[in-house]
Amino acid sequence: RMALAEVAAGAGGGGSSEAGAVAGPPAAAPVPAPAEEEEDERPEGVGLEETLQAIVEGRRRKGLLRRLTVRGPGSTDFASNDYLGLAMDPQLAWDIDAEMATVRQEQQKLTGEVGLGSTGSRLLTGNSQYYEATEEMLSEFHGSESALIFNSGFDANFALFAYLPQPGDIVVFDELVHASVREGLRAGRAACRPFAHNDVAALRRALASVSAAGSAPQPSRRGNLIVALETVYSMDGHCAPLAEMCDVAEEFGASVIVDEAHGTGVFGAGGRGWASQLGVEQRLFCRVHTFGKGVGAHGAAILGPRVLYDYLVNYARPLIYSTSLPLHSIVSIRCAYATMRASAEPRQRHLRELIEIFQARLLRLPPGSALSSPSPIQGIIVPGNEHCMQVAGFLQRRGFHVLAIRSPTVPAGTERLRIILHYHNTKEQVNALMDAIEEVMALPSDTSLASRL
Repeated sequence: RMALAEVAAGAGGGGSSEAGAVAGPPAAAPVPAPAEEEEDERPEGVGLEETLQAIVEGRRRKGLLRRLTVRGPGSTDFASNDYLGLAMDPQLAWDIDAEMATVRQEQQKLTGEVGLGSTGSRLLTGNSQYYEATEEMLSEFHGSESALIFNSGFDANFALFAYLPQPGDIVVFDELVHASVREGLRAGRAACRPFAHNDVAALRRALASVSAAGSAPQPSRRGNLIVALETVYSMDGHCAPLAEMCDVAEEFGASVIVDEAHGTGVFGAGGRGWASQLGVEQRLFCRVHTFGKGVGAHGAAILGPRVLYDYLVNYARPLIYSTSLPLHSIVSIRCAYATMRASAEPRQRHLRELIEIFQARLLRLPPGSALSSPSPIQGIIVPGNEHCMQVAGFLQRRGFHVLAIRSPTVPAGTERLRIILHYHNTKEQVNALMDAIEEVMALPSDTSLASRL
């Protein structure tokens, strides 16, 4: 997640590369590839398999090779996005099984069949009354005219930003927005410009700049202004100052789109999210709520005006050309929302207590190493990829499932331990983790941690 220079997305969905250009200054350029792609080595004159091998080996030499891992048995979870503990709630699992049995019985009575897969995209055979009833439940719960379910949060964000902005529109986005938003912008047709993270004044300057650029020589042809934000940022845990940003956006007639991936469940009455907690839901054009984090299930939904629903059904290719979620996923969403609605407040209260304990213990660490966050996402800066991995390994050997976030995922020098607090964590576990962190952070950075327990 690097800060970008002024950028404009290239053509997408049939548009031309000129269609998204801003008239006059500021100058536009293609959205750059992620920093990690720019650093990959690409040899010439060899076959495809050899090219891939060279790229993978180059990343391995730099200590950046990703690999799939499995959480160790018995380790304490400080890494997952299961903020409310719903993904491991046994009662919710039983509720899902019971609802599945009921729905299958009804299905068999009506059709004589008991299905498993969805069999096709929503526009073909993958839709159902149960699917649409779930969307109605979501729109009612979140206070929107419509809800449209996507297979994942990445699909939802990509679809929004690749296909919603029209030629001539301008998207102003927080420099730390998720990769799914960036990829949508790269594929789309709008001109784009970042602004400094969570900086209201920087947002105002960016909107003023692009508004001035679009006002001449043909002000009547200026496109729409769109502001793209996250409500809670996944690497820092920062919460967006949404009320102030809506104030600025409204001054310029800009529509605000937010990603509530890390706010759903954690904030708001019944887990409705950060925008709901601040009372600004109706000031937003649309919201993306995902189900794989605080909700403990899978998938996502875009909530907004009915016309947005109709537009996306016609133009969002990730929806049109993907097999829809199977029945079990939709049942899981409905049951998880019922559990969240009934139990969010006590779960949120326990989370806040854990956050207060964690933040108080951070004051004991060296200055500049702790990130301040009101959310369950906490961070401790451990500069240097290798050292950060060593510290994470030390904590894992102590039985704490804590992961290192390396550059270029975060800027070099800000590598960190990403620590997630959950409803299923106890105060004793948080204090034990902080004891271990204080111990390892007190060691010289050149100390070998491989053999220490």
